[in-house]
Parts: sequence; structure tokens; C-alpha cells
Amino acid sequence: PCECQWGLSSLFVGAFVILAAGVFTFFPVFLGLFDYPWYIMLCWLWFGIGLFFFVIGCLFELMGCQKAGRWHNAKAREGDEDSVAPTPYIMINA
Repeated sequence: PCECQWGLSSLFVGAFVILAAGVFTFFPVFLGLFDYPWYIMLCWLWFGIGLFFFVIGCLFELMGCQKAGRWHNAKAREGDEDSVAPTPYIMINA
């Protein structure tokens, strides 16, 4: 079974793409380099893609769409009544 963390991964990927779009937008806005309409539209496109992933990740995490799996600490919260602590080791002096 897939235990991927889609919400958290989407948040990080979206934030990274948004930051990258901001870095690439810096050149035409502040330095006057690559001041082409198609370049600026690509920056907006990548910003939109990053925003999409970021919003999907937020919704996925806030609405609890993630299945409980290995990464969720459900076993520790349940507590095993059947388990017994191991017998402590006693050092024997010779």
C-alpha cells in the first residue's frame, strides 16, 4: 500500500515552485533582464502551478484526507495492554 504523504509533499513542492517563480520574476522586474512578455507569462504560469499545489496540500492536510499508515503514530496512541516490559538484566559480580 502507498503511504505517501501527499498533503505535506504538496505543501513543500508548492512553496518551492512559488519561491522559484519569485526568483525568476526578479530578473525582469528589478534588473530589466529577460523583459519579454512570454517570459513574464511563464513566471505567472509557474506561480499558478505552485499556488495550486500549495492550496491542494493545505486542503489535504486540514481536511485529514491522509490515510493512517506507517508514518502516523496510531500504534503508540493505542497502547498495547498485552505487551510486558522486558526483564531487567542484573550484573553478577564474580
